[in-house]
Amino acid sequence: MTKESKPDRLRQMGALNPRPEGVHASWFREAGFFDPLDLVQVKYEMLRHARQDGTNKADAAALFGLSRQTYYQAEAAFERDGIAGLLPRTRGPKSAHKLTGEVMRLVEEHLDANGQLQARSLAELVHSRLGISVHPRSIERAVARKKKR
Repeated sequence: MTKESKPDRLRQMGALNPRPEGVHASWFREAGFFDPLDLVQVKYEMLRHARQDGTNKADAAALFGLSRQTYYQAEAAFERDGIAGLLPRTRGPKSAHKLTGEVMRLVEEHLDANGQLQARSLAELVHSRLGISVHPRSIERAVARKKKR
């Protein structure tokens, strides 16, 4: 059994700091508790440094190798969700939410007799019949997923 390193685990979670060399806070340069590779820890310490030590936000962001925009996003996320707000989140829809059962039935009814896929015309058909705008590539992926099953 191979043991994963901390950087590997951070990478998998999306919490690996892409620019650890930009962290200039002295307490991160010493080996020990503070890890410039841990983006969640870096963001938390940036917020704490500004709030507790009275450093202005732009200077705090620069000290931790992050942008002012990142500071404000982290601050809002922390205010809203606490430390969990600093964890990375996947963006965008979590599934093919437009491809409901009704849409897929319509698509399956209009596949070519030999099962060939004309995604662009199917997308137009879905839009004209159901009023739902679906990208042709989304239809191709959904049909391919269905074939795998």
